[in-house]
Amino acid sequence: MIRSVFNRFLLATAFILSSLVGAQAQEQDQQGEAGAPKEKFNVGEMIMHHIKDDHGWEFAHGVTLHLPVILYSADRGLEVFSSSQLADGNVYKGYKNEHGKIHRVNELGNVEEGAKVYDFSITKNVASLLLSAVIMLLLFSAVSRGYAKNKGKAPSGIQSLLEPIILFVRDEVAKPSIGPRYKKFLPYLLTLFFFILINNLLGLLPGSANLTGNIAVTLVLAVITFLIVTFSGNKHYWMHIFKPSGVPVALLPIMVPVEIVGVFMKPLSLMIRLFANITAGHIIILSLLGLIFMANHMGGMTTSVAISPVVLAFTLFLNLIEILVAFLQAFIFTLLTAMYIGSAVEDHHEADHGIGYEGAEVH
Repeated sequence: MIRSVFNRFLLATAFILSSLVGAQAQEQDQQGEAGAPKEKFNVGEMIMHHIKDDHGWEFAHGVTLHLPVILYSADRGLEVFSSSQLADGNVYKGYKNEHGKIHRVNELGNVEEGAKVYDFSITKNVASLLLSAVIMLLLFSAVSRGYAKNKGKAPSGIQSLLEPIILFVRDEVAKPSIGPRYKKFLPYLLTLFFFILINNLLGLLPGSANLTGNIAVTLVLAVITFLIVTFSGNKHYWMHIFKPSGVPVALLPIMVPVEIVGVFMKPLSLMIRLFANITAGHIIILSLLGLIFMANHMGGMTTSVAISPVVLAFTLFLNLIEILVAFLQAFIFTLLTAMYIGSAVEDHHEADHGIGYEGAEVH
């Protein structure tokens, strides 16, 4: 039954992708036949349009959810209006959206350099962030109710789906990496894992936002981990950085700066790894789909239709790989975070490999 549902999902996805791609390619072909010369298809612009943040959420070609624009300036105060007012390069109340950034312009349409405008708008990534927060609240509220209802019984419903993942994060990530103090940090690790996983999976849906492929989001996650590690570090952790045991005094001027740099490189690696892997996957998939539009521009509608099945087959295959990557990146980010926390709270730092816990819990 599961295999049948999975096959139907792939078939439906292929149909939707082929319909969307074919419709857009046909529209471009018709525009070229209307007398106006065809504009050269720019794959780079298409890719950046889909992976970058925007003030409107475009689910498909011509289907856009216009999000609220919230601006504040010292002379005008707070202003709120729909992003539809700024669509297609329009100027509204002296504001213009240029390359995703809203500027105040004069009567000639030139940007006023001296005008300071603070943008607090609900962009596509912010809306996706709120959506993922709502999904997590609904999921774990259901899990909480399931635990209360099935106390002493076998799990059921959404609880039976998420409980193995929760236990995996606790038993295979938190306990071995942090040790007896794992309970203090387990809520953060679970939140981190499911937040990244849900947004990775949402990012694979057609017309979705690229939230975990936004470096600002991964930066915030890395900074939170950095703050937790820094403020949780005990004296052994800081002694290991500023006066590592077993190191000759003559090497301390070299080793101490290296250890200090390592403190900042750990969250930096977390930030770049998640951002780069998720963004790279989206770029590859969009590049493959872009081949259809390039074929339409170079050889016409017939050529684009001819190569569509092959391109879509590769695209579906890469989507399956990206599902695996979604889980893998959530696991790696959470595991490394747990290891960094474990290195900060463990009692001894004489050996870096001494991270691990198999004994009794500390309450």
